[in-house]
Amino acid sequence: MKSFICYVTLLLFGASLLANSRSTANESSITSNSLVVAETTSSEEFIARGTEPFWSVTVSKKAIVYSSPDTKQQAFSYIAPLKAEARPVDLVRVYRLQGKGNNILIIKKVDACSDGMSDKEYPYSAIFILGNKVLEGCAEKK
Repeated sequence: MKSFICYVTLLLFGASLLANSRSTANESSITSNSLVVAETTSSEEFIARGTEPFWSVTVSKKAIVYSSPDTKQQAFSYIAPLKAEARPVDLVRVYRLQGKGNNILIIKKVDACSDGMSDKEYPYSAIFILGNKVLEGCAEKK
């Protein structure tokens, strides 16, 4: 329950910042032929996965790519991730994805995250918000 409250707080904070950034900055739209990724010096590469429904998100220096068995793969450019103030850099990252909709990826360092399908424990939990869909899962560095 404590984790859920933390995620909801981060979600609301991220959504608020997203709304503010949209009103103060020009955002680039994504086309299928070109991706525009903001310069970031501290981004790391991650893979986030979830089950029921199955989904994955790959964070690279070029883009964030979402895929699931039910939908076509989607690529998003993003700006440098937000980090928790006065906390270690590795604790939490909030990625604001550019394009249509309110799309956010939150990756948080945890003691252990289980995907519920295997014995593997991941060092990060992940929440991916794609429009009105909220997906929860686990993540690891690539």
